[in-house]
Amino acid sequence: MSKLSKLFTRASTGLDAPLVTIEVHISGGLPGFSIVGLPEGAVRESKDRVRSAIMTSQFKFPTGRITVSLAPANLPKSGARYDLPIAIGLLLASEQINPNININSFEFYGELGLDGSLRATEGLLPAIIASSQAKHCIILPNQDSNQYALVGEAIIYPCTHLLKVCEFLQGVSDVNKLTRNLADSQPIYNNDFSQVKGQHHAKRALEIAASGGHNLLLIGPPGSGKTMLAERLPSIMPSLSIDKALERASIYSVANKPLDLTQLKIRPFRSPHHSSSSVALVGGGSTPKPGEISLAHEGVLFLDELPEFPRGVLEVLRQPLENGKIHLSRAAQQTTFPANFQLIGAMNPCPCGYYGDGTAKCHCTADQINRYKNKISGPLLDRIDMVLDVPPLPKEVLLNQSTEHTQNSQTIRKRVIKAHNIQLARQGKSNDKLAPDEIEKLVNLTQDNKQLLSSVIDKLNLSARAYHRILKVARTIADLTNSEMVDKSHLIEAIGYRRFNN
Repeated sequence: MSKLSKLFTRASTGLDAPLVTIEVHISGGLPGFSIVGLPEGAVRESKDRVRSAIMTSQFKFPTGRITVSLAPANLPKSGARYDLPIAIGLLLASEQINPNININSFEFYGELGLDGSLRATEGLLPAIIASSQAKHCIILPNQDSNQYALVGEAIIYPCTHLLKVCEFLQGVSDVNKLTRNLADSQPIYNNDFSQVKGQHHAKRALEIAASGGHNLLLIGPPGSGKTMLAERLPSIMPSLSIDKALERASIYSVANKPLDLTQLKIRPFRSPHHSSSSVALVGGGSTPKPGEISLAHEGVLFLDELPEFPRGVLEVLRQPLENGKIHLSRAAQQTTFPANFQLIGAMNPCPCGYYGDGTAKCHCTADQINRYKNKISGPLLDRIDMVLDVPPLPKEVLLNQSTEHTQNSQTIRKRVIKAHNIQLARQGKSNDKLAPDEIEKLVNLTQDNKQLLSSVIDKLNLSARAYHRILKVARTIADLTNSEMVDKSHLIEAIGYRRFNN
């Protein structure tokens, strides 16, 4: 007599988690165990893990023909998360356990050890979010379960062993629901602008960039503080909302990257080495995984030594800089990852690094300097809102140990948040996301301002995109002064950040 059981779990396709129905059928005939539904290697190997886990947990492995169907059949299944639901399905179909709860209101996740212990698997957070939206309870491994408590609506029962799951389903023992929620934890910033001496104009530019979400390029000799300034940018940016923090955690979960949950609401800061490939930046693989630009989602992507990156690697940034997402197409799967990042670049003024620092160290020719700068393409520069010189610190500033006039990140962050909130109240998004027609409506140019911009367009040979980026930066500068109108002083400061076009 054939027997059938059915229960639920979820697959992983990028940041989506489609529902997977696991059906286990046991019938008479020659013993066999097959899994159907496009299982990949780790899923096919679950047969041996499940068999050993059931037997070492003092259950009897069913005899007969066993067929496990993972539906929908056209969706590829990967990873070891299906071990636990397959094992529970076998025990249900063979009537070795008799649950006193509605099994269809639960979803199961977890890899099984040969002794029946439960092990955590990567990329579960999107599944937890989807499960909670479907009003399903969740059973998963106890390891690393604290991150799943971030999903406030989720009802999670963390377990350590297959036997514990079976006892809970049958009402023999209870499992404490996961209650810890880190959503209200306050961010702790390790880096602070008070640690940076001098460079007040650079701090001003970073404050503008943080307020409006603008991309920024820092140009200066070695040791002028470019990296130090960039690393402190997240400390003045507005904290992430609960939804954005969850989205960030989901990306890290899918990428199997560690994440300090107490720092979850701090904007991410990613700084890949200049030897990184284009796949490392945008993501990829046979089963697409997020790259650095997605790991920097809602935060900062810092590219130090920008001209040292291969030109083909830099060019892949152009599309995500425009639309805030990256589309990956592979033979087996097409995936879209979010990539709404703020690009901060740093470079030397010349190959040796010392051109224009007031010393005689530089021996680069004009041709060498031009070739060095031309490693960054015009279309990419067009997407950078602000370009800033960062000169070396004078020795008087370096030797001065007084911090009396140095503003800390908390003081700057208050101004940034105020300007950011003005933008959200006015247009529902930051200034860098404004469409050309939107920014033209928000910046009413007087005749004098039109003449100023006309001369700048001719002198710097600006594209339409660069022109609108000047208006966006000017609008942010006006927001920092709580000005409804963009006046000439705001435009002049914004134009000053197009230095690279000279």
